[in-house]
Amino acid sequence: MNDNAEQQPLTADPSYAAAQLARAFTTALAHEDADTRRRAEVRGQRWRAVLAGMAAGRLTVGSRTPVAGLPAWVTPEVMRGGFATGTAGAGGPLQPYETEVARSFGVPAERRALFAHCLTEAGLEWLWARLDSGHYEIAVPEEAALLTMAWLVRNGETDAALDLAAELEPFADRLRFLPRPADGPAPEAGAADAGTAVHRLTVSDAVDTLVRRRPHVAVETQREALAVWQPFGDELLVHWLETAREGRVLALAPDLGWSARGAALLDRYRALAAEHTRCTKHRNPKENLGILRGALEETVAGRPLDARRLGLLRHAVASMVRRRGLPGSAAHTALRRNQAAQAALPSHHALAQLVLSRLAALPQETGIADVGPVVTAVTREESQETGLPAGAAVPPAIRQVVEAALSAPIGTLVERGVVPSAEVMTELVPQLVAATTAQAFRDEALRTLMAANYRAFRNRRSLLLLNLERQVRVEELPWVRAVSGQRAAVLGQPDGDGALAVLRQLGELAVQAFPGTILPNPLVRELGVLARQGDLGAPFVEELAADIFMGAFSPKFLTAARIAGELLGGTLYERYYGIDYKAIRNLAIAETGAALSRTYGARTSPGFARLCAERAGHASGAASGSVAANGTVIEQAQILTTHNLATLVHRVGIAPRPGWADLARHAFGTVGRLTARVHHNPRPLATIKDAAYAWRQMVFHLSLCTPDEQRRVVAGLDEEAARHPAHVTARLAPALAGLLLVAEGGAFGPAGTADGGRARRFLGWSTDGHWMR
Repeated sequence: MNDNAEQQPLTADPSYAAAQLARAFTTALAHEDADTRRRAEVRGQRWRAVLAGMAAGRLTVGSRTPVAGLPAWVTPEVMRGGFATGTAGAGGPLQPYETEVARSFGVPAERRALFAHCLTEAGLEWLWARLDSGHYEIAVPEEAALLTMAWLVRNGETDAALDLAAELEPFADRLRFLPRPADGPAPEAGAADAGTAVHRLTVSDAVDTLVRRRPHVAVETQREALAVWQPFGDELLVHWLETAREGRVLALAPDLGWSARGAALLDRYRALAAEHTRCTKHRNPKENLGILRGALEETVAGRPLDARRLGLLRHAVASMVRRRGLPGSAAHTALRRNQAAQAALPSHHALAQLVLSRLAALPQETGIADVGPVVTAVTREESQETGLPAGAAVPPAIRQVVEAALSAPIGTLVERGVVPSAEVMTELVPQLVAATTAQAFRDEALRTLMAANYRAFRNRRSLLLLNLERQVRVEELPWVRAVSGQRAAVLGQPDGDGALAVLRQLGELAVQAFPGTILPNPLVRELGVLARQGDLGAPFVEELAADIFMGAFSPKFLTAARIAGELLGGTLYERYYGIDYKAIRNLAIAETGAALSRTYGARTSPGFARLCAERAGHASGAASGSVAANGTVIEQAQILTTHNLATLVHRVGIAPRPGWADLARHAFGTVGRLTARVHHNPRPLATIKDAAYAWRQMVFHLSLCTPDEQRRVVAGLDEEAARHPAHVTARLAPALAGLLLVAEGGAFGPAGTADGGRARRFLGWSTDGHWMR
């Protein structure tokens, strides 16, 4: 099976890499931003390495060991789509910290020399000092290897330490196994905050984001127009009105004093134009200000205005007075007062600089426990220092950046909108899982090290995998394997209970906060880690990629389907999707007692694959079929297993707070929003697929309601649908009719329709055009 389905499109064809290279080349050549061009150039170099490695046979795309000569545990450099470049993440030139440590050790600036020194007494002393102080960072998992070896030596596990050193030694000249020295300790895995508080950004990340903000050109141009050119235009208008009689400019001949004052105005204009360059409207000879200024230059120079220019001047003066009133009038004065107040408001850029100064006083490599003081209004003291008006509020755009660095329980971040989606939640979960899984280690120093190692491991990008291979797990790393015996017995121990508690919390949060959203693969993997930590024996299944589906499923899919049957047998879900969960139970029993089947060397469940293919309308597996055909088979697997929902409810024991009826309504709301995006969409199939996922979750939630709750929710769905645009209501009508049909005891025909096609089972994939289009 493949764990990498979230990275679409997935293909082992070199044409994909070539297309990415072309895109990077175009960006590097033509993008207006220099930093973007530089990043694209680096990206292009890496894609060239991918293509060269594939052509030379150094790279095996689709393998969990894609780089010749490197074992699976080595962190590969991976590009979009799961392509390895051939470079190790811990390889490349020496890092500055390695050079500095080599100098302090008095050894050559070479990785093998550093490795050898760390096996000496002096080197071990240095590593032990890092372990005790916690003053180190782990950017890639390999940087935890020598620290683990040192811990083993200190704790009498000499044989394990020697075995680890022997396994690492062949790569000592290429990979960095040395930790990065740090000024402060790493987050302590046993601390309460480490176990419960997470953050999207560190303070340093928030600082980098704010530093990249530039003044908004349009806003600053408008500010200059209001503060500089509108007042100056009023001065020019007043000056010309001195020559008016009965509203006609130049009805009175200018005197010498008028001309002198006009010359002074023109001098001021030139000074203002040199200093204030954002607004260029005043330079346009067809704009009112340009007309007034141009006429004044001619008149002050002693050149009489021709009839055309005089007409333009009189029209400009009349239109300015008509639109805003005479300068000095009540209406005109009120308008200019409001505009001046608007122009005096501090810019977002200036307020961002103030927030940056506040952030500079905080620890940079963690989140912020309390963002209130960072985003509070400008204080009187700050106003005196910066010139910003006291009481000026920090704008929402800047607040959002700071709030993304809030360190709090993940549920709090969801409630406050800091985590707006399941995908963003997935980014934070490794912080929590790292602390939770590390609790199994009794020793504090080892616990902190393993938590840091786990966080680094979760930054490892997934590979494109074929032939049912799976991604490397953290427990496969040699240094993690070397200390696996130090873990406390899980079953019945607090660490196991803690893992299950976190698993339950994350499962409930994902289901109740993002109803109608499929669980992203990275989140599924983290849930699987917690399930193994808690010795739960509950399978969590990933979303498979239709374009590389091999027509086979691992045995855990059948186990997950059996668990779903234990929960959903006889319910609306079983009837709506036409499932025979008793037959699935019997299939699971039969395959348990049979010899293991293998496809491409991996354990598989041929009975489950055959069942999914039959339900999708195929006589056999769809590995050689089209992407759409593969998708129909994969969708049936998701239906049978409920894509982890049944496992979360039946084995983990989640009980989301809103209750199943509310979750069903919210999931239907997701269906409606997604269906609305189908309208005028030239490529709607991905959206239809997502809407079908949300629909399936709604049916699942309905199946856990009491009969009365279920009837009330189903009866109210037509009214909910009517709140959407007419095209949404029309598209959902067959699905709603089908749901009502089954809820009232009816059934679909073999094609998933009833009532002459007016009632339909809502599925996401189709090989012959989807009815919802």
